[in-house]
Amino acid sequence: MRHITAADIKNFERIYRLNLVNGLPGFKPANLIGTAAPDGGTNLAVFSSALHLGSDPPLLGIVTRPTTVPRHTYANLKASGCYTLNHVPIDLAAAAHYTSADFPDTVSEFDECGFTAEYRDDFPAPYVAESPLSIGLRLLEEHHISNGTVLLVGTVEHVYLREEGLREDGTLDLAALGDACISGLDGYHKVLPPVRFGYARPGQAPVAQ
Repeated sequence: MRHITAADIKNFERIYRLNLVNGLPGFKPANLIGTAAPDGGTNLAVFSSALHLGSDPPLLGIVTRPTTVPRHTYANLKASGCYTLNHVPIDLAAAAHYTSADFPDTVSEFDECGFTAEYRDDFPAPYVAESPLSIGLRLLEEHHISNGTVLLVGTVEHVYLREEGLREDGTLDLAALGDACISGLDGYHKVLPPVRFGYARPGQAPVAQ
């Protein structure tokens, strides 16, 4: 087994280091973050950093890159206080990845990348009409990390999902939704049906359901 130290990582060539470290967490969720600018323009960006922070109240987090250069998603989100998180269907992975291109803020990734901006129930941020599961969030707090990245914490206000993706016990069937997940910076994978286990208890070996 190869051993890589912190010193090794620091000395790696930049792109090699980016590829390696971004892949260390394994599979990550593929989401499109939708925002609207004060002038009404829309922005869409692919993120793989969404994480669950609590269920009561329902909180989700996303991590943005350092704001040392203009970050359209961050600027719009801060201005409006609202944003949407939309699952990426595997058949639209290429279009979702295209949103990571450095478009000027006068250009909407919805238009350039082939997605439909949809406003629902008077929420001020646009959803992705093509997404099988979309969430409307309101910014609650932000935490600045030592490396310049920012953890944004949002409260879940709206959830829209296709019926086939919701099981009777409240769990989600991401395979039925046709979701994609991400490895590293640019690897998109089809979500397969999971092996599921019941609640774990000491002295009882988990049994697949």
